[in-house]
Amino acid sequence: MPTSAEWLAVRAHLLRHRHALAVEAAAEYPDVPGVAGTPLLTSPDWMPAAPIPLDELTLELRPSPELPVLPASGLPDGFGSYSEAMAVLAPPAVFADRETYRLLGFTGRHLTFGLGSYFDGIDVGEACAHEYAGQVPGLPLRTAVGNPCDPRRRPVNVAISTLTLRHDPASGEATFFLHWRDPKRVGHAGGMFQVLPVGVFQGTTEADFSLWHCMVREFAEEVLGAEEIHSVDYGTWPFARELTAAARVFYLGTGVDPLTFATDLLTVAVIEASRFDELFGDLVPHNDEGQVLRGLPFTAANVERFVRHEPTQAAGAALLSLAWRHREELFSS
Repeated sequence: MPTSAEWLAVRAHLLRHRHALAVEAAAEYPDVPGVAGTPLLTSPDWMPAAPIPLDELTLELRPSPELPVLPASGLPDGFGSYSEAMAVLAPPAVFADRETYRLLGFTGRHLTFGLGSYFDGIDVGEACAHEYAGQVPGLPLRTAVGNPCDPRRRPVNVAISTLTLRHDPASGEATFFLHWRDPKRVGHAGGMFQVLPVGVFQGTTEADFSLWHCMVREFAEEVLGAEEIHSVDYGTWPFARELTAAARVFYLGTGVDPLTFATDLLTVAVIEASRFDELFGDLVPHNDEGQVLRGLPFTAANVERFVRHEPTQAAGAALLSLAWRHREELFSS
């Protein structure tokens, strides 16, 4: 059992080398398919052959079944969970346990969810990343989880990762937006680039059990810098109504980060340039989780740069690669 100082040293190593460790960890799963030549892992049932309009996905909420008991691994003395150790020894600025929608299954275009909590994912996924970074012999927790794309083996919280494309139909040009996640402010994927916006699928009202409503909140919070939004009436909220009318939104697949097991629904929002400027003219340079990179040209060179040469989170790299592959369908729909 490590001391708190030893645990913090491994945690620091994990934060400094997340990208390299994620690329390396993908090799632990030779029989699990990858997404678009990136480290992101997936299940064949999760990846459509072509973009699907988001509103063609259906959702169901049901009771969450019991999961296998997983071993504790690499925790310092006196701590019962990884989230507890993080909260005391290395708390990021944004770190709170909240109720989430936990993925139970995915059949065709139908997703089944139960209820879970944010720290469920930290206690398994971040703990597995720490175990891997610390080279714990036998990787007991990771081994017990097995295939990380099997929601019967672990609590699967999902984030909705959205590549936002500002598209000018007249010129055919598009730009995209990335987020650099500050490791001092976030509990997951600090020090890496990611698409914008991204948010854990969670909510407090029946109306929140909607992929699109979750995305709308994240657009307001991450792109415009709004305070965290709760219990909003989406039908009367002007921003939600205007964004719904302006955006064409597609589902491209789902994948799992091989290091942390973070699970992302991969989506694209295409917004015509003038409508985008009306909605997001006040795009913020920073938000609560890091720095916003604005207006990068959506070109083969930039896609290659952030997929292959920058420390981009696996879901973001996969999403950029898939969107470039399907760009004609995305822009012509």
